[in-house]
Amino acid sequence: MSESGIASSLARLNPFSRAATDDDDRGEEIDTSTVAGGGHSGNLTDLKQHQLRVSHALKSFLVHEGVVSEEDAGLGSDEPGQAIRALINKKHISVPSYVTDRSHPLPEYFISSSHNTYLMAHQLYGVSSATAYRTALHTGSRCVEIDAWDNEDNHDEPKVTHGYTLVSNIPFRSVCMTIRDVVDEEAAEGPNNKGYKAAPVLLSLENHCSPHGQKRLVEIMKEVWGDRLLSEPVRQKGKEKQPDGEHVTLGELGSKIVVVVEYHLPNEPDDSSSSSSSSNSSDVEENEARLNYKEKKKSAPATVIIPELAELGVYAQSVKPADNTWFDPGELENGPHHHLINVSESGLAAHLPAESVKIARHNAQHLMRVYPKGTRVSSKNLNPVPFWGIGAQICALNWQTFGSGMQINDALFSGSDGYVLKPTPLRAGGDGVFDTVKKRLRLHVAGATDIPVPKDIELDDIKPYVTCTIVHPGDLENQPPKRKTVPYRRHKLGFLHKGENPPAIDPVWNETLEWEYDGNELAFLRVLIKNDDSFSRNTILAVAAMRVLYLVTGWSFVRMLDLKGRETKCLLLLKFDIENA
Repeated sequence: MSESGIASSLARLNPFSRAATDDDDRGEEIDTSTVAGGGHSGNLTDLKQHQLRVSHALKSFLVHEGVVSEEDAGLGSDEPGQAIRALINKKHISVPSYVTDRSHPLPEYFISSSHNTYLMAHQLYGVSSATAYRTALHTGSRCVEIDAWDNEDNHDEPKVTHGYTLVSNIPFRSVCMTIRDVVDEEAAEGPNNKGYKAAPVLLSLENHCSPHGQKRLVEIMKEVWGDRLLSEPVRQKGKEKQPDGEHVTLGELGSKIVVVVEYHLPNEPDDSSSSSSSSNSSDVEENEARLNYKEKKKSAPATVIIPELAELGVYAQSVKPADNTWFDPGELENGPHHHLINVSESGLAAHLPAESVKIARHNAQHLMRVYPKGTRVSSKNLNPVPFWGIGAQICALNWQTFGSGMQINDALFSGSDGYVLKPTPLRAGGDGVFDTVKKRLRLHVAGATDIPVPKDIELDDIKPYVTCTIVHPGDLENQPPKRKTVPYRRHKLGFLHKGENPPAIDPVWNETLEWEYDGNELAFLRVLIKNDDSFSRNTILAVAAMRVLYLVTGWSFVRMLDLKGRETKCLLLLKFDIENA
């Protein structure tokens, strides 16, 4: 090992550091080069094909397996042969057409959703930016959040920020303009994209403004968005308006901007405890910020929504119910005509699994939004899969970091423009209960080419391995079954080794991993390439996640992402086999 490599290892050798844990839920802060999060990474195999290569070892492996002939493999060239290139271009997933059917009522879809969209990083002392809305929408979010507040410096121009915190603020108008520009760009570019379908933008508006500020919110939205804003019910026949309580179909919404407005019920619960509860964090600044946030929020006066703003909640009015009548017996008392249950992950998890079926039946007819608990101030994410499993349409994710939650979100919405039809048991007429036929997934892990190596790790220190989990709605404890290969080590004395001896960035494992699981349509496969490091946490080198329903059986090259959700040159050769167990 070189001197710099030794220094690097010693720098990372800190038994008292929080980084010394093997945590598979790590993600890095996204930026404008991020492509994944909301499903758009499904198109990566079409990008920069001329830069992708396949190692000689993997070409030889495919020849040995009889997948391609020696002549077609291009063994004598650094460039992939025609058959290898065809395999690179082959999609490892295929999204069934019914998944993107737009003819169903809005509550029958999962919606790719962002939480506190305006934030760039930390939830309590981060930076607000209108650019964050562009990033979220471009990477596939279809529901974004705005926290609107009065602006003491200009009462006619409300601001967007995370109240009672050290977060910076931006003008509400600039956020509206950014959303408008993206909607217009999508309308102009969409028809040129194969399979494009117009996708409405849902705006989750958390209002903290005075009556005058609320009036200005309405005026600014109408001024900036014009006819892009859905301000009245969709007309179905002639001049007849859609009856109150009857849901619009996704197709009827087209590319409109649809506002979700708050509706305050009598005796509405104070959610300050669930949104800012204590944490065991060792960060003094973080704990102090959380405590200040909690105390200021408790003393805040109740907000009354003015009629002009309430009228914009045409198809979604957000409520925080005071009791459980919304799922038991199933009718929300004193609720609005189109209610959306807005609940924290911890508040909803408290009812699972005991009330799962009742909640799923409610969500077949009405909207639900689940947001991260307040202790996730570093922008880590909830696991959305159990909540999708009970039909929650909107699992609002902290879009700021590309951790496991965002990776799984990307897998669900791949190739969908941000809306995915829910499985039959979770739609109107369903009973909320899934078929429990056991399935067996066999994953043959062949090898990889061009594994990315972090700058702080020497190439000689790389011992890559693949670790995979099946993420399933029934796993309420978030402990998915894990399988992994042995770490790859290149033989130091290559001249004594028979056969291929590729470098560590081009490993060959040739192992089969296997799972049995309930055949739920909302099962996901998460794949990580990690480095086996004896002196530190095992660094994640590349990631991919797939909805099992979409997997194409047989051999495929999977394009891997980095922890910012950006494309890499890394190709992982896998073979998928699924059968009844």
